[in-house]
Amino acid sequence: MATHLILLAAGEGSRMLSDRPKVLHEIAGAPLFAHALASADGLDGRRIVVVGHGADEVTEAVHAHDPEIEVVTQTEQLGTAHAVSMAADALTGAGGDTLMLFGDTPFIRAETLEAMQAARAAGADIVFLGFTAADPGRYGRMVTEGDALVKIVEWKDATDDERAITLCNSGVVLAGTETLLRLAGAVGNDNAAGEHYLTDVVALGRAEGLRVTVETCPEAETLGINTRADLAAAEAVFQDAARAAALDNGVTLQAPGTVFFAFDTHVGRDAIIEPNVVFGPGVTVESGALIRAFSHLEGCHVSTGAVVGPYARLRPGAEVSNNAKVGNFVEVKNAEIGEGAKVNHLSYIGDASVGDGSNIGAGTVTCNYDGVFKHRTEIGADVFIGSNTMLVAPVRIGDGAMTATGSVITQNVGAGDMAVARARQETKPGFATRFVTKLRSAKAAQKKG
Repeated sequence: MATHLILLAAGEGSRMLSDRPKVLHEIAGAPLFAHALASADGLDGRRIVVVGHGADEVTEAVHAHDPEIEVVTQTEQLGTAHAVSMAADALTGAGGDTLMLFGDTPFIRAETLEAMQAARAAGADIVFLGFTAADPGRYGRMVTEGDALVKIVEWKDATDDERAITLCNSGVVLAGTETLLRLAGAVGNDNAAGEHYLTDVVALGRAEGLRVTVETCPEAETLGINTRADLAAAEAVFQDAARAAALDNGVTLQAPGTVFFAFDTHVGRDAIIEPNVVFGPGVTVESGALIRAFSHLEGCHVSTGAVVGPYARLRPGAEVSNNAKVGNFVEVKNAEIGEGAKVNHLSYIGDASVGDGSNIGAGTVTCNYDGVFKHRTEIGADVFIGSNTMLVAPVRIGDGAMTATGSVITQNVGAGDMAVARARQETKPGFATRFVTKLRSAKAAQKKG
């Protein structure tokens, strides 16, 4: 039986004090909604995202993340039950179960959702997710009798006794698709806020004789993002977890608190990460690689035995092969650095390939952009590029070739050839002394005048 997903992503998030919709703010390089979707990756049904505030912007981001996701619009934000009802047309006749999650709640674990599914399999008709709050604050309270959920009371509507309850509502719910849609459509708005609360399906379901239960999870999983402070706290939670996972998987982090991971960073065992390294999205570092201090990596692949940094930048499309070296103040973009090749100092390698065993001298630049188009530089195997060489693309340097220091290379260089492309030096004996003396005399004359 399929389990479908409704993800609510319609809220404005006014407390973020931002022109961006709340669900587009990022943790670890990915928008909030993407983290929430990742929690439900194990579901096998349809996925529907309900948008509202900034609908066009959110829709574009959702489809960039996964074009197969269905998007529906809630033109007025009239409560969670109303939002779920927006998905009715998309799910009518779909059968199975439907899970509702929130786009601003990024840390619910797959194991928690599996526990909710197990409760459904054990006979519950509707399963809500709750947590015991250290400080219940204004959370909705869950009133239970044994394993049965009697009702959920919003803080605004709760009595003093109900406010004393510490079992709080996360808002996450799992039920049969037909049941969830039917009950959500029947929810009224007779409450202090005048909204259609999905929590009212508890009473509606019980009135039909349905079994309504609660599964619980740690409070940390239910962390919702409402303010910039919440966002910062969530980033810290993610990074702490990512660092711990890396250490548990055999990665050496010399100063864990200074290393920042993206949502999809993959680092192999026996890799060593020195202090102050930042991983952007799309990075894979294989086993045994060394990432030295103060390096920034995004959209790249670093192979076994490679050394990157210190102070290196790998941009999207960078491929660093086995035992290659990318050294200090080197930037690599959309380029392959071959096995055992070295780019050790102060260079830019963009839209290029560097063959196995080649050595790129300090200050080398692949001049890849003509102001309109990007062009490629191809450097063969066992090539020696002299320091301060400008390689004006498109250009190819053949296997075993060399370029002289300070050359501007605009034509292909054949295998085994040496290219020298610089002005011939002319030395004028004694000229510097005479020239400086003349300038100083002129300066002295100006002061007298």
